[in-house]
Amino acid sequence: MKAAVIYQPGGPEKLRLEERPIPQTKLGTVLVKVKAFGLNRSELMTRKGYSPNVVFPRILGIECVGEVVHDPSGNLQPGQQVAACMSGMGRAYDGSYAEYTLLPSDILYPFTSNLPWATLGALPEMFQTVYGSLFLALDVKKGETLLIRGGTSSIGLLALQLAKNAGLNVIATTRNPDKKQLLLDLNADDVWIDNGKLLQRTEQYSEYVDKILELVGTNTLKDSLACVRMGGTVCMTGMLSEQWSIVDFAPMEYILATTKLTVYDSGQIRVGEEHFRAFIKDIEAGKVKPPICKTFTLDSITEAHQLMDSNKANGKIVVLTNE
Repeated sequence: MKAAVIYQPGGPEKLRLEERPIPQTKLGTVLVKVKAFGLNRSELMTRKGYSPNVVFPRILGIECVGEVVHDPSGNLQPGQQVAACMSGMGRAYDGSYAEYTLLPSDILYPFTSNLPWATLGALPEMFQTVYGSLFLALDVKKGETLLIRGGTSSIGLLALQLAKNAGLNVIATTRNPDKKQLLLDLNADDVWIDNGKLLQRTEQYSEYVDKILELVGTNTLKDSLACVRMGGTVCMTGMLSEQWSIVDFAPMEYILATTKLTVYDSGQIRVGEEHFRAFIKDIEAGKVKPPICKTFTLDSITEAHQLMDSNKANGKIVVLTNE
């Protein structure tokens, strides 16, 4: 099989396309023929060497969609469509940047859909992260006001749609004024240009922002915590800034009284597969439009990572294993 392998940390050019043996199944695993996968910034950080527990060489890829080739348990039949994400994929063991991958059976979500693989490949991790952040971590409610910080990321664009469908008022931010219309076209109630200091913008609103989805990361988290109303909640989900930690973190100074800080990590808590299947049905019905930027083939994995590095993708980057 063809696989994109990385032998040492670095830029996109470190990804090498080569021939590898197709993995052999054992009880508790399922061999999946990968049809498509989305790129994620966590893979970018692993590629750069920011994931200290990852041992190289490694086949990256924390998500995929495809078809079952062999399930030793017999629970999944050959040809069954499945989705998978996280739980060590591309980190603890080889992931989805390949034509075949061997996955733990308990992380597979069976589904049936006529959607193109290019669409389905964008969904597993993006859905897990957005649904988990909004409904598990933030516990959003109809009528609340949600601020999405990092609104033009793929997570931000999908979160905007799901939040609006759930009846929330949504403010989205972007650093680029040219991307304002993109957010307005997805029915954002307001769009703020983010210069890193949103507190100046929110001070004019008393008890205004109920919840904040923080996708930029540690360098804007303190400002976000100051922007939410008293008793409100901030969920840090993204790390677009590529910074893992906060130097000299002082909780009593960082977090205002009664403000709640949480995180969402799909590696710790997984959304039920029934919600994923319902999400696919919503896409088929036109209720949600997956924010897909561009599709590549596995042969062009280097170019796909170069686009991710550029921060110019307005949506998810998807890779197909075959043309």
